[in-house]
Amino acid sequence: MQETAYKVLKPSEFAALQAGSFAGAPVDLGDGYIHLSTASQLDETLAKHFAGQTELFIVAVDLKLLGHNIRWEISRNNALFPHLYGRLEASSIIASCPLERGEDGKVKLP
Repeated sequence: MQETAYKVLKPSEFAALQAGSFAGAPVDLGDGYIHLSTASQLDETLAKHFAGQTELFIVAVDLKLLGHNIRWEISRNNALFPHLYGRLEASSIIASCPLERGEDGKVKLP
């Protein structure tokens, strides 16, 4: 499995994470885990869940630091997605930046 996953955050969610930890967006709280995406899943996640939204942030999460709290589970298109059972701690973030796209339209990873 991959060692890095990504989470897209709204400004208030990003501020909560910067203050120490993030419990999850409403969809995360409803599902009981924080939805993360791999780099290859990120564009589809943005299109499905964040279409038309601006001022988003992306954080790179070190999955090794989250240990047994990460579960790879089947989700959209029968693909395995990393799900975090617990809070997303600021100490597990290896990079972050405002969400931007390159000239090719792909998300620029932090």
